[in-house]
Amino acid sequence: MSERIVGATGDLAGLAAAVLQPGFVGTTPPPWVCRWLGEGLGSVVLFARNVVDPAQLAALTAALRAERPDVIVAIDEEAGDVTRIESARGSSRPGNFALGAVDDPALTEEVARDLGAELAGVGVTLNYAPDADVNSNPANPVIGVRSFGATADLVARHTAAWVRGLQAGGVAACAKHFPGHGDTRVDSHHDLPRIDGDRARLDAVELAPFRAAVAAGVQAMMTGHLLVPALDPQLPATLSPRILGGLLREELGFHGVVVTDAVEMRAVADRYGFAGAAVRALAAGADAICVGGERASEADARELRDAIVAAVRAGELPEERLAEAAKRVGQLAAWTVAARAARPAGAPTRTDGSAVGLAAARRAVRVVTGPAGADALPLRRPAHVVEFAPPHNMAIGAETPWGIGAPLADLVPETTVARYAEGEAPADPTAGAAGRPLVLVVRDLHRHDWMRAAVRRALAARPDAVVVELGVPELVTGAVHLATHGATRAAARAAAELLTGAG
Repeated sequence: MSERIVGATGDLAGLAAAVLQPGFVGTTPPPWVCRWLGEGLGSVVLFARNVVDPAQLAALTAALRAERPDVIVAIDEEAGDVTRIESARGSSRPGNFALGAVDDPALTEEVARDLGAELAGVGVTLNYAPDADVNSNPANPVIGVRSFGATADLVARHTAAWVRGLQAGGVAACAKHFPGHGDTRVDSHHDLPRIDGDRARLDAVELAPFRAAVAAGVQAMMTGHLLVPALDPQLPATLSPRILGGLLREELGFHGVVVTDAVEMRAVADRYGFAGAAVRALAAGADAICVGGERASEADARELRDAIVAAVRAGELPEERLAEAAKRVGQLAAWTVAARAARPAGAPTRTDGSAVGLAAARRAVRVVTGPAGADALPLRRPAHVVEFAPPHNMAIGAETPWGIGAPLADLVPETTVARYAEGEAPADPTAGAAGRPLVLVVRDLHRHDWMRAAVRRALAARPDAVVVELGVPELVTGAVHLATHGATRAAARAAAELLTGAG
């Protein structure tokens, strides 16, 4: 970031803009973003709505960089179920849970390096990943397959590998959601989750992957909107000086940029207000305010900027703290400029998906076969596929396709597909499967009563049915059970190949 922002402590509006990471609507930068980049804005964040294809994305980031060469261009690309660059088709890579199932840190590092090279090629410089949460609670509604697994050691070693790989590919990594969102039953998009473990438990489980990320040189950390009474009984982590200053900075020794999770999320905005949460986060030790998933207008960004300025003038936010935050953002910007300069000239931008990712997804598939399923695979004729769709997860995005019906039909023409959401499944979900192999596709079967009931009915009628779990395989059922450990396009293709013997 330029000295005119970091050094201009009298320019409160410029300092306030420097710590914002707003989103915007459109596939080209809107005029207000271009104007703000000239007035001090240091970062933007991109979402699926901003991405059409690699060429368009590269042109968008080039247009941003024409306004400010060191602008930080962030994206939330976990390369699993949560994908922004491939939201129209689904990710061509496996997600964290699949990589954890393989448990080959070298593979995890290779997949992340592959992603980093692709992101760098289209001009992205900061990625809100990896997810370093330990998914110790199978009922977690928002983490699940976004995590590398349910044990701290597993998640820690793969978090470190992912950080190393992504940053070797030329993009800054951002471990999330500090101090750990895995042991929750509440989605912070909707309400405030609570982690009730004592400090010894937190040290042994939740904090272990973040320590590993720090040791691996992670450039950024994203806070979780979480109440953790053992650390701070009153304030969510995003707004807690004890957690951001005492724990993250002093105990864990993290010196990079602290980015908030989206500040408009209800876990904090409902309690402290949209702008109030941003001001409190900065005062607590956050350096950058992520906003714009749902509030993506110039008016929204101006509301935050003006609230930050007003808080400094009122003595609620020390100007030195704001200047420190802007300086850290500037240091990250400098890191990204150096990483871009080190990238080989003429490095290609991928347009056909990741061969590395598909190979990794194939390694992640696990099959459990009971006596009734001994001869079920490979499928020898066109199947009938029934997909049970769980409620929409805001982190994943409703626009991202999933399921194995399409890739299976590519391999075996005349395959038929039916999909049911909650309240739609018929009394006989096997209707349409007469004379055909039956494939039941589920996501997190253990978490949805209606889905389990429908699968039970289907298996009672067709005990030879194959069950394909695209989520967390906590409940194994069916004559043949395939677990892909994620619902990405790569995972679906790997499952289809195994079902048909085409792999």
